[in-house]
Amino acid sequence: MPSVFIKTYGCQMNVRDSEQVARDLAARGYTLAPAEAEADVILLNTCSVRDMAEQRAVDKLDQLRHLKRKNPRLVLGMMGCMAQSRGAALFDGLPDLDLVVGTQKFHEVAAYVDRLRAADPAARELIADIGAEDGSQNAIRDHVLEPGQCSAFVSIMQGCNMHCTFCIVPSTRGPERSRPIPEIVREVETLAAGGVKEVTLLGQIVNLYGRHEFEKRDGQSPFVQLLRAVAAVPGIERVRFTSPHPVGFRDDLIEAIRDVPQICESVHMPLQSGSDAILKAMHRGYTAEKYLGLVEKLRAAVPDISISTDIIVGFPGETEADFEATKALAAAVRFDQAYVFRYSPRKETPAADLPDQLSEEVKMARNQELLTLIDGPVKEKSQARVGTVVEILVEGESKTNPARFQGRTRGNHLVIVERNERWRGQLLPVRITESTGYTSYAEPAILEKDTVSAQSLLLS
Repeated sequence: MPSVFIKTYGCQMNVRDSEQVARDLAARGYTLAPAEAEADVILLNTCSVRDMAEQRAVDKLDQLRHLKRKNPRLVLGMMGCMAQSRGAALFDGLPDLDLVVGTQKFHEVAAYVDRLRAADPAARELIADIGAEDGSQNAIRDHVLEPGQCSAFVSIMQGCNMHCTFCIVPSTRGPERSRPIPEIVREVETLAAGGVKEVTLLGQIVNLYGRHEFEKRDGQSPFVQLLRAVAAVPGIERVRFTSPHPVGFRDDLIEAIRDVPQICESVHMPLQSGSDAILKAMHRGYTAEKYLGLVEKLRAAVPDISISTDIIVGFPGETEADFEATKALAAAVRFDQAYVFRYSPRKETPAADLPDQLSEEVKMARNQELLTLIDGPVKEKSQARVGTVVEILVEGESKTNPARFQGRTRGNHLVIVERNERWRGQLLPVRITESTGYTSYAEPAILEKDTVSAQSLLLS
């Protein structure tokens, strides 16, 4: 049987899209290759959020050229956001590339691969498809579960209408399009029947789900209606979502996090900047004061909630005072985790043409300074969990040490435990014994006299 190797760059949505493509190819008789050198087809699912992500994909494809020379029948393809952004122009700089597929045509990849493999390698017709397609958001719905898999991503919408001035996503993913609630619930029911206990709902602006297609009911937004419906699926123990936007965070969502046991006490809420002037230039739609007020409202409703964020440093025109405002807000919030990025100009975005572009040296220095500031509270909170009993969902082998297992708390903190196959895919109470900051180490607490029930576990 032919084999395929898929390399994914970027966000969780890209991971989910790659899973769908792998499932479609499996349905046509393809197997997943363990390594690029053993594959008949190599597909790169790309990201365009930052220039570095695009360059990594280009460099990777360049590294694969030697495999094409050894095996002329090898099919090389590029999918996703970079493919959507550059289209057929990719063929000009990447002569060994056979296939370019955009973000609304993932469901066509398997058929295109078959067509390319059936053709004479010396006479292959290059294929580029970056067209828009109505209903394409409904095509990302199928899964192939691995043995013991306990968590899964569920794509609930595609696209974005926010048009932040730094962001290329509206042009690579298109406008907001949402899937119907009953269809998503059926997908989750199938996952639960396969042993999945945790689902993460995905969308570019996930909490704006359905605002154009569906109506509010009983004061609840379509997203909160969906959250509650998914949480009610038998067998689903945990529900997460990413990434929301502060402007779409309403009281009904906060109440759902507080009141629905299955919804995890963890929110990833991008800040981007703590300066009102920069937030306005970014077209974010909120102020630092409003963001901080939302954090306070969340913590008042759910005291143990974990809050992570994204922050961009070095946006055009960012002064030292603007950066200090970001530092002050980060210090006030005391995030549980933060992803800090240096601003990267993206073509055809308004920010790329703004004056006062900052040097890479300034951006790098601010990046490191902000990371150091954020790391302090993260390590303090992590150290405070040492000695406590928490519940983790055991995902499987640790990514850094396959001899041990890893799992996550409801607050999305990573915990490493000893390997025991009985625990794979299970909810397990553990006592934290050590912490390095972003990673904790624990031992099972299932036999301890002071082990608490799942209902009374610390929500850390």
